[in-house]
Amino acid sequence: MNQDIAVVIGANGAIGKAVLNEKLKHNTHVIAVSRTLVNVKHPYMTMYESDYSAQSIHAIAERIGRIYPKIKSITVCNGVLHTSDNMPEKKIESFDHDYFGTLLHVNTTIPFSWLQAFMPYLLSTEAPCVFTALSARIGSISDNKLGGWYSYRASKAALNMLFKTAAVELARRKCNAKLMLFHPGTTDSDLSKPFQNNVPPNKLFTPAFVAEQLNKFEQNREFNGDVDFIDWQGQTISW
Repeated sequence: MNQDIAVVIGANGAIGKAVLNEKLKHNTHVIAVSRTLVNVKHPYMTMYESDYSAQSIHAIAERIGRIYPKIKSITVCNGVLHTSDNMPEKKIESFDHDYFGTLLHVNTTIPFSWLQAFMPYLLSTEAPCVFTALSARIGSISDNKLGGWYSYRASKAALNMLFKTAAVELARRKCNAKLMLFHPGTTDSDLSKPFQNNVPPNKLFTPAFVAEQLNKFEQNREFNGDVDFIDWQGQTISW
């Protein structure tokens, strides 16, 4: 197969589906992973269903890595901000153990589990691969001037630390992979809908725009043994 190969995880979400469609525009064969099959028909697509359990993640990653010897990019688009019972906390009294656990699982554990599961492939191939997870500027500790949103901030900060630590290990093990954490900005999706009234029109981005920017930045990463934490403009975000 002479086409580029891209894996898109969380492919049924607003950003995930847009990333999938952006990749297809560039003649890329896309391997789409989601809880339910993506409603997109294309000859350059392969689909897998996953319940995002550790067993499912590792089984799918092992199969993909075995079938496709040269994967150019792996993009994890899973994320959650609010649930049916909880919105981001404005004060300490609103902190909820179950809500915190849900956000840690979806925003931190699942993306990092995919990186863990793909490690055998990343260590065995000489083909360069960019591995991206969606993070958020709000996960920056040094940038936190407003407070609040405890669970979401912490889940993204934890994701950032895991990827920063993994980049050190991957460089030590001579792994030809580049890690990237991408802040898409406020995107028109179910995740941001309760907060869109406070967002200026020019700061509410379409999923298609976000996907185009993300794909562009995945194409020009420097394989320098470090992780990049950047926004939709390609600007570096402080940790």
